[in-house]
Amino acid sequence: MVGEAVAQNGVMDITTVAQLEEIYGTPASTSVRKETGHVTAEYRAMIEASPFCVLATSGPGGLDCSPRGDAPGFVEVADERTLLIPDRRGNNRLDSLRNLVSDPRVALLFLIPGINETLRVNGTARLVRDAQLAARFAVGEKAPALVVVVSVGSVYFQCAKALVRSHLWDPARFRDRGEVPSPGAVMAGIDREFDAAAYDAAYPERVRTTLY
Repeated sequence: MVGEAVAQNGVMDITTVAQLEEIYGTPASTSVRKETGHVTAEYRAMIEASPFCVLATSGPGGLDCSPRGDAPGFVEVADERTLLIPDRRGNNRLDSLRNLVSDPRVALLFLIPGINETLRVNGTARLVRDAQLAARFAVGEKAPALVVVVSVGSVYFQCAKALVRSHLWDPARFRDRGEVPSPGAVMAGIDREFDAAAYDAAYPERVRTTLY
């Protein structure tokens, strides 16, 4: 048993905050001071430069972490305590949206290509269906079905260590498409009768025509 092996080796599960603090100590003062309850001008500039964020939610079915991306500034800072996120076309699983219907808590992680600091926003969100509001986010004639309105609770930047360690933006570390299973290969790994070749052949055009 894994649990027995761990106990025999003297490994201890950490189950209290006090144990954590004993191991890690106290945070640096700037780690606390950088957190605000609103979007400052500097934090706004980071959001407006970001073409990609990760949306984390929680609901009866469990946790969900979903990518959101578009042109830089696609998340609009309506005011210092409100963010607007257009809900673009996806796979219609609606995992994040289902969660938000029952639990409004939300967390966002913004990334900016080439920049190692990220931005974290925590708060609550509501789903708004408003044709006039959605029209502000239209691309061509395609407007989002809903807009996620986020009420900001806290904002702070995350230091560069994780992205520096990962070399995320280093082109020399980029992987070739053939080194990673294709979408069709992933599906065929689940269902051996799935036509991976046909799926992969149609995939780029399907993505292009369903972006918005």
